Amino acid sequence: MKLTLSWLKDHLATDADAKTIAEKLTSIGLEVESLEDKAASLAAFSVARVVTAEQHPNADKLRLLTVDTGREIAQVVCGAPNARAGLVGVFAPPGTFIPGSNFTLSIAKIRGVESRGMMCSERELQLSEEHDGIIELPADTAIGTPAAAALGLGDPVIDVALTPNRGDAASVYGAARDLAAAGIGTLKGGAVTPVKGSYSSPVKVSLDFPEGAKSACTMFAGRLIRGAKNGPSPKWVQDRLRAVGLRPISALVDVTNLVAHDRGRPLHVFDAAKLKGNMRARLAKPGEKLLALDGKTYTLDGEMTVIADDEAARGIAGVMGGEDSSCTETTTDMFIESAMFDPVRTARTGRTLGIVSDARYRFERGVDPNFMVPGLELATQLVLDLCGGEPSETVVVGGAPVDRLATEDGEPLLTLRVPARGMEARQLGIRQELDADSSASSRPASRPRPHSPASFAAPRQSGAWSSSGGSGAVRSIVATRR
Repeated sequence: MKLTLSWLKDHLATDADAKTIAEKLTSIGLEVESLEDKAASLAAFSVARVVTAEQHPNADKLRLLTVDTGREIAQVVCGAPNARAGLVGVFAPPGTFIPGSNFTLSIAKIRGVESRGMMCSERELQLSEEHDGIIELPADTAIGTPAAAALGLGDPVIDVALTPNRGDAASVYGAARDLAAAGIGTLKGGAVTPVKGSYSSPVKVSLDFPEGAKSACTMFAGRLIRGAKNGPSPKWVQDRLRAVGLRPISALVDVTNLVAHDRGRPLHVFDAAKLKGNMRARLAKPGEKLLALDGKTYTLDGEMTVIADDEAARGIAGVMGGEDSSCTETTTDMFIESAMFDPVRTARTGRTLGIVSDARYRFERGVDPNFMVPGLELATQLVLDLCGGEPSETVVVGGAPVDRLATEDGEPLLTLRVPARGMEARQLGIRQELDADSSASSRPASRPRPHSPASFAAPRQSGAWSSSGGSGAVRSIVATRR
């Protein structure tokens, strides 16, 4: 999971630099795989404007550009189909190492014409796999500006390798919470203000599962927003997503990606005009097919969960949405879905179908049931801010699974009693009842549900959690479900 320093500081009041934060994350069990500073690695690249674009005299598919770099007018031979006069993009002068192509640029003659630099694609800067054309920046971007700053990449990026049991840390807010508990800064308030709906949702939701499969989806919430105007996200949203390796698509889709990365709450947004009747979570019918957002058609089995309307499956629950109900630039009415899907079933579905997605990454690690509705409210407010529209009241069915901890002889035990000295648990959301000698601590909802004696144990002084074999842990506790 990637996060930028400035994004982290939206949730964490601290003066610590990126290196200090990366070291602390690793020390508390959130191993940092890399710390990347694009401002340094892209220092040689800058914003430039194409002044003229003429046909190359000796090649049909090449253009001869004159480029204003802010320091000089450079002649560049370019084969990009979108190269044209007036385009503002990213320029690399001779001597620049091109990371996406793994070579150092030099002055060269291309079909007999000298080229003194390059206008770059996203792939050449290792920003994405996009290479069908050169990067296009807003026309008012200042010429000569460092490319990293213009692309919203002038911010250190920390890449954290999360273990499968740390779904609570699969968000920028989650990382900030653990850092605050470990003594790095203070966690800022994360409360979400509900958005009042102005009408009853015409789209209802339900859970439609047979006995024995009700854990597939335990909660389902949604709301309709009508009269919105979809389009490109504002620059700050696009910059934030690109910095962590996500491709901006449209305001409606970008909102869901933003909330998932910021707060660990996966969501999906459907074009309401493409839905038939009400929405439900159910098991797929054996052999049921769904055209997903990746352009592939998947054949589902009866153990997979889907989100469906009255007519057909519209999404593979917790994994990927369907193309037939996706939002486009013409979408005006949309239905936002927020649900709780079983981690094991979600992981199995993703593996069987061979789909890797951000939603699956979070659901299979476990997401916070207490943030299911607040996440929907947060997405609603962002949609209203970016696209306008009129929201309905929320519709919610189901409830969060209840943890039931018991001793080995079957007696219920809802908390663990551990030594109280030195605990810094409140910032992690751990509820405690203190007496003179010990503390009864209960698991925060953001942490995955316990499945074994090692799953629920005492917090260390650093604010992380100890293993069941550590000092103060209770070995005789087992976890059961109801």
